[in-house]
Amino acid sequence: MQHKQDEDNFEKAKKFFLLGLDKLEKNLFEEAEHFLSLSLELLPERLSTLTNLSVALLKLNKLEQVEEILNKAINLYPTDSSLYLNQGQLFEKKSSLKLALSSYCKAIEHSPKSSDAHYNRATILQNLKRLDEALESYKRALELEPDYEFLFGTLLHTKMHLCDWQDFYANLEELTIRIKEGKRYSPSFPVLALVDSLEIQRKVSEVWINDGHESNSSLGPIPKYQRKNKIRVGYYSADFHNHATAYLMAELFERHDKSKFEIIAFSFGPDLKDEMRQRLTLAFDQFIDVRNKCDKDIALMSREMGVDIAIDLKGYTQDQKVGIFSYLAAPIQVNYLGYPGTMAAEYFDYIIADSTLIPVESQKYYCEKVVYLPNSYQVNDRQRVISEKIFTRQDLELPKDGFVFCCFNNNFKITPHTFDGWMRILKAVEGSVLWLLEDNVTARENLRKEAQLRGIDPLRLIFAQRMKLPEHLARQRLADLFLDTLPYNAHTTASDALWTGLPLLTCMGESFASRVAASLLKAIELPELVMSSQEQYEATAIELATNSLKLKAIKNKLEHNRFTTALFDTPRFTTHIEQAYKQMYERYQNDLPLDHLYIAA
Repeated sequence: MQHKQDEDNFEKAKKFFLLGLDKLEKNLFEEAEHFLSLSLELLPERLSTLTNLSVALLKLNKLEQVEEILNKAINLYPTDSSLYLNQGQLFEKKSSLKLALSSYCKAIEHSPKSSDAHYNRATILQNLKRLDEALESYKRALELEPDYEFLFGTLLHTKMHLCDWQDFYANLEELTIRIKEGKRYSPSFPVLALVDSLEIQRKVSEVWINDGHESNSSLGPIPKYQRKNKIRVGYYSADFHNHATAYLMAELFERHDKSKFEIIAFSFGPDLKDEMRQRLTLAFDQFIDVRNKCDKDIALMSREMGVDIAIDLKGYTQDQKVGIFSYLAAPIQVNYLGYPGTMAAEYFDYIIADSTLIPVESQKYYCEKVVYLPNSYQVNDRQRVISEKIFTRQDLELPKDGFVFCCFNNNFKITPHTFDGWMRILKAVEGSVLWLLEDNVTARENLRKEAQLRGIDPLRLIFAQRMKLPEHLARQRLADLFLDTLPYNAHTTASDALWTGLPLLTCMGESFASRVAASLLKAIELPELVMSSQEQYEATAIELATNSLKLKAIKNKLEHNRFTTALFDTPRFTTHIEQAYKQMYERYQNDLPLDHLYIAA
């Protein structure tokens, strides 16, 4: 009799397990949890059920339950690699990176040929800024599984952070071919800094969105909202702290017309309790920490709060949560600022831009309708403090005499092509130096080696250590000219330079990311610093370095324009973006189809 009951329990458990597995594969995590839990009740020590239930619970952000399940499972199966993989993901969600690293190392110990374990270890090492080790782990994962999805682009992006350009052009060609073929070869973001092609950038986003980020109808359609006295706008980000996004947007949040708009922050990043976090919590009508909620629950909360317009400030950048928008958090969903390109997702209605960033002929490469702001799309905070500390060239290891070119962009934006141009400029301007941001020691050494290969004394490359923003802004006044990168321009760093009175020279490409600096320069009425070819870019840099009167005239114009033009006129920008929100809202209320919007100056 007992034997018959055991057989029945096994069959029931198997049935529930298969149902749970099916729901898990379809990203129906609540239903997966339900069936897998039923299966576990009948067979409480079955490894595959414990493993898959922990996956479902991880997706639902039920971290305490995950920990309980995994502790039980690891006690039962202490040599199972997959359990340590899931444990590592749990620790990642809890921001315990060193514990996550330990778990992934245990997974490798028990399964040395697990490509997942090596890949996950690499991502943690990268987050811990141990980039050389991360690169080796990515390489090992690729050796073990040459077709590992999205790994090739991730590995290439890590190499760019290290300025390791070995086989750069061959790798770039392979990446481009595979993206055109629709292969899952790279996440979207790394491609922005490698390929200045709108066609390729849209294709890579389409591939990414179709890999588990598709529209999810499990919450059902949003019923039509009644007109409100105030438009309810939600801003969604992991960066409501001392971060580039917050540095740009803080004053906008403070200046929103609270008689016409209710603004809500949905924060899924860390609470660092820094100066910017304290400032921002006061700027919003509501500031909600949703770190411990899953995407679906955040979308549901947004609906229950009646958010009219949901603004995604992350896109496909680090710590993104595009899944929130896949469930439809609001009837109007907008891509703004964080990701300079198309999301290629049907559930995003608009992208906020300007006519420099997205000319009319480029609209076909964007799935979103374009909202054209009249000056630049980029908001700025005029309260950014420039330290009163007076730096000398000697303090910063800069030469006493000689022209100082600089670029404080992240190292991954420096391509061999850009660097070739910089070295030709240094060769033409005797005594000049190039002042760069030191992100890591390996990048510094690699760049100096690359300079030597191009016939330039490596010591003409000076490296700046990271420091707090007010001091960083102050030290920029010792530079003479900022040289931009292509295809991924300076964005916040461009505004920083212009805010300090440092002229910036850019070369404009085809893609959104390659036209941002041009957008900023036009908004501050310095179009003469926007070049359309590499040859023009290099010639202008050399001319400005050797013609002190011309450079001085540009600096004087920049100093005057800082306070008289649109770029740093935050009240004017606030009015324009609020007009955009009103037009979106009116079209929705009047049941009009989506269309491009042009905001009047």
